[in-house]
Amino acid sequence: MSTPEYDLIVIGAGPAGLTAGMYAARARMKVLLLEKAVPGGQIIVTDWIENYPGFPEGISGFDLGEKMKVQAENLGLEIKTAEVHSLELSEEIKTVHLKDSALTCKSLIIASGASPRKLNVGEDKFMGKGVSFCATCDAPFFKEKTVVAVGGGDTAVQEAVYLAKFAKKIYLVHRRDQLRAAKILQERAFANDKIEFVWDTVVTGMDGFFGVENVHVKNVKTEEEKTIAANGIFLWVGILPNNEFIKGTVETDDGGFIITDASMRTSVPGVFAAGDVRNTPLRQVSTAVGDGAIAALSAEHFIENMGS
Repeated sequence: MSTPEYDLIVIGAGPAGLTAGMYAARARMKVLLLEKAVPGGQIIVTDWIENYPGFPEGISGFDLGEKMKVQAENLGLEIKTAEVHSLELSEEIKTVHLKDSALTCKSLIIASGASPRKLNVGEDKFMGKGVSFCATCDAPFFKEKTVVAVGGGDTAVQEAVYLAKFAKKIYLVHRRDQLRAAKILQERAFANDKIEFVWDTVVTGMDGFFGVENVHVKNVKTEEEKTIAANGIFLWVGILPNNEFIKGTVETDDGGFIITDASMRTSVPGVFAAGDVRNTPLRQVSTAVGDGAIAALSAEHFIENMGS
Protein backbone atom coordinates (compact mmCIF):
# COMPACT_ATOMS: atom_id res chain seq x y z
CA MET A 1 0.00 0.00 0.00
CA SER A 2 1.39 3.40 -1.01
CA THR A 3 1.89 6.10 1.59
CA PRO A 4 -0.90 8.70 1.49
CA GLU A 5 0.02 12.29 0.72
CA TYR A 6 -1.78 13.69 3.74
CA ASP A 7 -2.84 12.61 7.19
CA LEU A 8 -6.06 14.55 6.78
CA ILE A 9 -7.92 16.35 4.01
CA VAL A 10 -10.72 18.77 4.90
CA ILE A 11 -13.27 19.62 2.22
CA GLY A 12 -14.81 23.07 2.63
CA ALA A 13 -13.44 26.29 4.15
CA GLY A 14 -16.43 27.56 6.06
CA PRO A 15 -16.31 27.92 9.86
CA ALA A 16 -16.44 24.13 10.34
CA GLY A 17 -13.68 23.37 7.85
CA LEU A 18 -11.42 26.21 8.96
CA THR A 19 -11.77 25.19 12.61
CA ALA A 20 -11.05 21.55 11.79
CA GLY A 21 -8.00 22.67 9.83
CA MET A 22 -6.78 24.84 12.71
CA TYR A 23 -7.04 22.02 15.22
CA ALA A 24 -5.38 19.54 12.89
CA ALA A 25 -2.54 21.95 12.08
CA ARG A 26 -1.95 22.63 15.77
CA ALA A 27 -1.81 18.87 16.35
CA ARG A 28 1.03 18.78 13.81
CA MET A 29 -0.93 16.66 11.40
CA LYS A 30 -0.14 16.96 7.70
CA VAL A 31 -3.44 18.52 6.66
CA LEU A 32 -4.82 20.11 3.50
CA LEU A 33 -8.00 22.14 3.26
CA LEU A 34 -9.76 22.24 -0.13
CA GLU A 35 -12.17 25.04 -1.04
CA LYS A 36 -13.69 25.59 -4.47
CA ALA A 37 -14.67 29.21 -3.86
CA VAL A 38 -13.67 31.74 -1.19
CA PRO A 39 -12.65 30.70 2.35
CA GLY A 40 -15.26 31.69 4.90
CA GLY A 41 -18.27 29.88 3.49
CA GLN A 42 -21.75 31.36 3.64
CA ILE A 43 -20.86 33.73 6.46
CA ILE A 44 -18.91 35.99 4.10
CA VAL A 45 -22.22 37.10 2.53
CA THR A 46 -23.90 37.61 5.90
CA ASP A 47 -24.33 41.25 6.75
CA TRP A 48 -23.88 41.15 10.50
CA ILE A 49 -23.28 38.43 13.10
CA GLU A 50 -24.18 39.38 16.65
CA ASN A 51 -24.56 35.99 18.36
CA TYR A 52 -21.01 34.66 17.98
CA PRO A 53 -19.18 34.79 21.33
CA GLY A 54 -16.29 37.20 21.72
CA PHE A 55 -17.68 40.04 19.59
CA PRO A 56 -19.99 42.05 21.88
CA GLU A 57 -20.52 44.73 19.25
CA GLY A 58 -21.10 42.18 16.51
CA ILE A 59 -18.97 41.60 13.41
CA SER A 60 -19.62 41.44 9.68
CA GLY A 61 -19.67 37.96 8.21
CA PHE A 62 -16.90 38.88 5.78
CA ASP A 63 -14.61 40.09 8.57
CA LEU A 64 -15.25 37.02 10.72
CA GLY A 65 -14.54 34.70 7.80
CA GLU A 66 -11.34 36.54 6.96
CA LYS A 67 -10.15 36.44 10.58
CA MET A 68 -10.76 32.69 10.69
CA LYS A 69 -8.82 32.18 7.46
CA VAL A 70 -5.85 34.28 8.61
CA GLN A 71 -5.78 32.52 11.98
CA ALA A 72 -5.81 29.10 10.31
CA GLU A 73 -2.98 30.04 7.95
CA ASN A 74 -0.98 31.50 10.83
CA LEU A 75 -1.23 28.10 12.52
CA GLY A 76 0.23 26.44 9.44
CA LEU A 77 -2.88 25.24 7.61
CA GLU A 78 -2.41 24.73 3.87
CA ILE A 79 -5.44 25.94 1.90
CA LYS A 80 -5.85 25.04 -1.77
CA THR A 81 -8.45 26.33 -4.21
CA ALA A 82 -9.93 23.27 -5.88
CA GLU A 83 -13.28 21.62 -6.48
CA VAL A 84 -13.80 18.05 -5.38
CA HIS A 85 -15.47 15.91 -8.05
CA SER A 86 -15.70 12.52 -6.34
CA LEU A 87 -14.47 10.37 -3.47
CA GLU A 88 -13.16 6.82 -3.13
CA LEU A 89 -13.70 5.69 0.44
CA SER A 90 -13.85 1.90 0.23
CA GLU A 91 -10.15 1.41 1.02
CA GLU A 92 -8.22 2.26 4.16
CA ILE A 93 -6.47 5.08 2.29
CA LYS A 94 -9.06 7.57 1.03
CA THR A 95 -8.84 9.19 -2.41
CA VAL A 96 -10.17 12.65 -3.24
CA HIS A 97 -10.59 13.27 -6.96
CA LEU A 98 -10.21 16.80 -8.30
CA LYS A 99 -10.71 17.89 -11.90
CA ASP A 100 -7.32 16.79 -13.21
CA SER A 101 -5.70 15.05 -10.26
CA ALA A 102 -6.27 12.95 -7.17
CA LEU A 103 -5.12 13.27 -3.57
CA THR A 104 -4.83 10.56 -0.92
CA CYS A 105 -5.21 10.74 2.85
CA LYS A 106 -5.60 8.63 5.96
CA SER A 107 -8.68 10.50 7.13
CA LEU A 108 -11.22 12.90 5.65
CA ILE A 109 -13.50 15.60 7.02
CA ILE A 110 -16.40 16.70 4.83
CA ALA A 111 -17.37 20.27 5.69
CA SER A 112 -18.76 21.36 2.34
CA GLY A 113 -21.68 23.29 3.79
CA ALA A 114 -25.05 23.95 2.18
CA SER A 115 -26.58 26.28 -0.40
CA PRO A 116 -29.89 28.14 -0.68
CA ARG A 117 -32.87 26.10 -1.81
CA LYS A 118 -34.67 27.21 -4.98
CA LEU A 119 -38.42 27.46 -5.48
CA ASN A 120 -38.22 26.47 -9.17
CA VAL A 121 -40.80 29.07 -10.17
CA GLY A 122 -38.77 30.72 -12.89
CA GLU A 123 -35.89 32.11 -10.85
CA ASP A 124 -33.22 30.57 -13.10
CA LYS A 125 -34.36 32.81 -15.96
CA PHE A 126 -33.90 35.92 -13.83
CA MET A 127 -30.70 35.09 -11.94
CA GLY A 128 -28.75 38.35 -11.81
CA LYS A 129 -31.77 40.13 -13.26
CA GLY A 130 -33.77 40.62 -10.11
CA VAL A 131 -33.46 37.25 -8.36
CA SER A 132 -31.07 37.03 -5.42
CA PHE A 133 -30.32 34.81 -2.45
CA CYS A 134 -28.14 37.39 -0.69
CA ALA A 135 -29.25 40.80 0.54
CA THR A 136 -25.73 41.64 1.71
CA CYS A 137 -24.48 41.09 -1.84
CA ASP A 138 -27.26 42.71 -3.84
CA ALA A 139 -29.32 45.06 -1.65
CA PRO A 140 -27.60 48.24 -2.98
CA PHE A 141 -28.95 47.42 -6.47
CA PHE A 142 -32.48 47.83 -5.13
CA LYS A 143 -32.17 51.27 -3.59
CA GLU A 144 -35.60 52.93 -3.44
CA LYS A 145 -37.17 49.99 -5.27
CA THR A 146 -39.91 47.53 -4.39
CA VAL A 147 -38.92 43.92 -3.73
CA VAL A 148 -40.47 40.66 -2.62
CA ALA A 149 -38.70 38.62 0.06
CA VAL A 150 -39.64 34.98 0.68
CA GLY A 151 -39.21 33.04 3.91
CA GLY A 152 -39.88 33.17 7.63
CA GLY A 153 -36.78 31.86 9.37
CA ASP A 154 -33.82 33.67 10.92
CA THR A 155 -32.03 34.26 7.63
CA ALA A 156 -35.11 35.53 5.82
CA VAL A 157 -36.09 37.99 8.53
CA GLN A 158 -32.57 39.23 9.24
CA GLU A 159 -31.88 39.72 5.55
CA ALA A 160 -35.23 41.49 5.05
CA VAL A 161 -34.38 43.96 7.81
CA TYR A 162 -31.02 44.62 6.16
CA LEU A 163 -32.68 44.99 2.77
CA ALA A 164 -34.98 47.63 4.25
CA LYS A 165 -31.96 49.92 4.58
CA PHE A 166 -32.03 50.23 0.80
CA ALA A 167 -35.40 49.25 -0.64
CA LYS A 168 -38.45 51.50 -0.66
CA LYS A 169 -40.88 48.67 0.06
CA ILE A 170 -40.53 44.98 0.97
CA TYR A 171 -43.30 42.39 0.76
CA LEU A 172 -42.24 39.52 3.00
CA VAL A 173 -44.07 36.45 1.72
CA HIS A 174 -44.40 33.50 4.09
CA ARG A 175 -46.38 30.29 3.59
CA ARG A 176 -47.44 30.22 7.26
CA ASP A 177 -49.30 32.71 9.45
CA GLN A 178 -46.38 33.35 11.79
CA LEU A 179 -42.61 33.64 11.54
CA ARG A 180 -40.14 30.99 12.71
CA ALA A 181 -37.31 33.48 13.27
CA ALA A 182 -35.87 34.35 16.68
CA LYS A 183 -38.08 36.75 18.61
CA ILE A 184 -35.55 39.58 18.56
CA LEU A 185 -35.42 39.40 14.76
CA GLN A 186 -39.21 39.29 14.53
CA GLU A 187 -39.46 42.40 16.69
CA ARG A 188 -37.14 44.31 14.39
CA ALA A 189 -39.07 43.26 11.30
CA PHE A 190 -42.48 44.10 12.77
CA ALA A 191 -41.17 47.51 13.84
CA ASN A 192 -39.95 48.36 10.33
CA ASP A 193 -42.64 50.22 8.41
CA LYS A 194 -41.01 49.35 5.08
CA ILE A 195 -41.82 45.66 5.55
CA GLU A 196 -45.32 44.39 4.78
CA PHE A 197 -46.10 40.77 5.64
CA VAL A 198 -48.00 38.58 3.20
CA TRP A 199 -49.13 35.57 5.25
CA ASP A 200 -50.21 32.08 4.18
CA THR A 201 -48.83 32.73 0.73
CA VAL A 202 -46.44 31.10 -1.74
CA VAL A 203 -44.75 32.38 -4.88
CA THR A 204 -46.03 30.71 -8.05
CA GLY A 205 -44.04 32.58 -10.69
CA MET A 206 -42.43 35.76 -11.91
CA ASP A 207 -42.16 37.66 -15.15
CA GLY A 208 -40.58 40.67 -16.74
CA PHE A 209 -38.90 41.87 -19.92
CA PHE A 210 -35.29 42.68 -19.07
CA GLY A 211 -35.62 41.62 -15.44
CA VAL A 212 -38.15 40.85 -12.74
CA GLU A 213 -41.18 43.13 -12.96
CA ASN A 214 -43.95 41.05 -11.39
CA VAL A 215 -44.09 38.31 -8.78
CA HIS A 216 -47.14 36.03 -8.80
CA VAL A 217 -48.35 34.66 -5.48
CA LYS A 218 -51.14 32.43 -4.17
CA ASN A 219 -52.78 32.25 -0.75
CA VAL A 220 -52.58 28.60 0.39
CA LYS A 221 -55.79 28.87 2.44
CA THR A 222 -58.10 30.84 0.16
CA GLU A 223 -56.33 29.93 -3.11
CA GLU A 224 -56.61 33.59 -4.12
CA GLU A 225 -53.96 34.56 -6.66
CA LYS A 226 -52.53 38.01 -7.15
CA THR A 227 -49.57 39.79 -8.69
CA ILE A 228 -47.13 42.00 -6.83
CA ALA A 229 -45.35 44.60 -8.94
CA ALA A 230 -41.72 44.39 -7.86
CA ASN A 231 -38.22 45.05 -9.16
CA GLY A 232 -36.73 41.96 -7.57
CA ILE A 233 -37.21 38.91 -5.39
CA PHE A 234 -35.01 37.55 -2.60
CA LEU A 235 -35.38 33.87 -1.73
CA TRP A 236 -34.64 32.47 1.73
CA VAL A 237 -36.59 29.22 1.87
CA GLY A 238 -34.12 26.78 3.31
CA ILE A 239 -30.91 25.11 2.27
CA LEU A 240 -29.65 22.02 0.48
CA PRO A 241 -26.39 20.21 1.35
CA ASN A 242 -23.43 20.63 -0.99
CA ASN A 243 -23.13 16.90 -1.48
CA GLU A 244 -22.80 16.42 -5.25
CA PHE A 245 -19.39 14.76 -4.93
CA ILE A 246 -20.48 12.33 -2.22
CA LYS A 247 -22.70 10.14 -4.44
CA GLY A 248 -23.62 7.45 -1.96
CA THR A 249 -20.20 7.07 -0.39
CA VAL A 250 -21.50 7.85 3.12
CA GLU A 251 -24.94 7.49 4.68
CA THR A 252 -27.25 10.52 4.39
CA ASP A 253 -30.75 11.34 5.57
CA ASP A 254 -33.74 11.93 3.29
CA GLY A 255 -32.62 15.52 2.72
CA GLY A 256 -29.13 14.50 1.65
CA PHE A 257 -27.44 15.70 4.83
CA ILE A 258 -24.67 13.43 6.12
CA ILE A 259 -25.58 11.34 9.16
CA THR A 260 -23.00 11.46 11.97
CA ASP A 261 -22.72 10.50 15.60
CA ALA A 262 -21.72 12.88 18.39
CA SER A 263 -18.05 12.45 17.44
CA MET A 264 -18.82 13.52 13.84
CA ARG A 265 -18.16 9.98 12.59
CA THR A 266 -19.96 9.02 9.39
CA SER A 267 -20.90 5.52 8.24
CA VAL A 268 -17.39 5.08 6.80
CA PRO A 269 -14.47 4.62 9.23
CA GLY A 270 -12.02 7.50 9.03
CA VAL A 271 -14.51 9.82 7.36
CA PHE A 272 -16.09 12.60 9.40
CA ALA A 273 -18.53 15.42 8.66
CA ALA A 274 -18.95 18.83 10.24
CA GLY A 275 -21.09 21.93 9.87
CA ASP A 276 -24.11 22.56 7.68
CA VAL A 277 -23.57 19.51 5.45
CA ARG A 278 -24.41 17.11 8.29
CA ASN A 279 -27.81 16.41 9.85
CA THR A 280 -27.50 18.88 12.69
CA PRO A 281 -30.46 20.42 14.56
CA LEU A 282 -28.90 23.90 14.40
CA ARG A 283 -26.92 25.56 11.63
CA GLN A 284 -25.03 28.48 13.13
CA VAL A 285 -21.42 29.64 13.11
CA SER A 286 -21.01 28.53 16.71
CA THR A 287 -22.26 25.00 16.08
CA ALA A 288 -20.15 24.69 12.92
CA VAL A 289 -17.05 25.68 14.86
CA GLY A 290 -17.83 23.09 17.54
CA ASP A 291 -18.39 20.43 14.90
CA GLY A 292 -15.06 21.24 13.28
CA ALA A 293 -13.13 20.95 16.54
CA ILE A 294 -14.75 17.61 17.39
CA ALA A 295 -14.19 16.24 13.88
CA ALA A 296 -10.50 17.16 13.94
CA LEU A 297 -10.00 15.49 17.33
CA SER A 298 -11.86 12.39 16.16
CA ALA A 299 -9.74 12.25 12.99
CA GLU A 300 -6.57 12.57 15.05
CA HIS A 301 -7.63 9.67 17.28
CA PHE A 302 -8.57 7.57 14.26
CA ILE A 303 -5.17 8.10 12.63
CA GLU A 304 -3.35 7.30 15.86
CA ASN A 305 -5.16 3.96 16.06
CA MET A 306 -4.74 2.97 12.40
CA GLY A 307 -3.19 -0.50 12.13
CA SER A 308 -3.41 -1.13 15.85
